[in-house]
Amino acid sequence: MSKQVEFFFDVGSPASYLAWTQLPTLCAEADAELQLKPMLLGGVFQATGNASPAAVPAKGKYIFADFDRHARRYGVPLRRNPHFPINTLTLMRAITGAQMRAPERLFVLTDAIFRAIWIEELNMNDLAVASVALYKAGFPPELIAGWVGDADVKARLKETTEEAVQRGVFGAPTMFVKNDMFFGQDRLEWVREALKAS
Repeated sequence: MSKQVEFFFDVGSPASYLAWTQLPTLCAEADAELQLKPMLLGGVFQATGNASPAAVPAKGKYIFADFDRHARRYGVPLRRNPHFPINTLTLMRAITGAQMRAPERLFVLTDAIFRAIWIEELNMNDLAVASVALYKAGFPPELIAGWVGDADVKARLKETTEEAVQRGVFGAPTMFVKNDMFFGQDRLEWVREALKAS
C-alpha cells in the first residue's frame, strides 16, 4: 500500500481510544495502511510544556462530555475509568514489544489494552489486574514481562516519543498522512480527505 496513516497514541488517552475505534475501518476504506506509533504521552507533555485537559477542571469536565458525544456518534462504548489517569509506561512498552517481537499480534494487544481501560474500567495501574486482563487476551505474563524488560524495546519507545516531539506532536492522538499532521479524535474526516487526495 502506498497510502498510510501514522497513528501516534498512548492508551491512557480516551481520545486515542476513540480514534482507534475508527481508524482501522477508515484506512481499509481508503486502501491505506494504519501504522501504529506507540509513544509516551507524559514524555510528550514534558517536552512540549503541554498538559492533560483533565488538569484544568472546567476543561476536563467539558472534554469528557465531548468524548461521550463522539462515542455516541461512532456507536462505540466509552466509560470513564475511575482509576484515570493511568500510568502507561509498562503498557506502552508492552505494545512496543509486540510491535518489535510479534507484529502479527500488535493490533490484538493494543485493542485488548484499550478495551481494558476504556470499556471494562480496569485498574491497569495494578500489575496483577493488568496481567489477568492481558492473559485473557492471549498474552501470558512471562511474555509481557520479557517485552517490558527488553532494553531494545525501552529504547524504541523512547525513540518514537522523541520522534513525535520532533515532528510537532504535542498530544494524543496525532495522525500523519505524509507530512500533514492532524490532532485529535475529532479530525478523522480531515484524515479521510487527506487520504483521498494522496
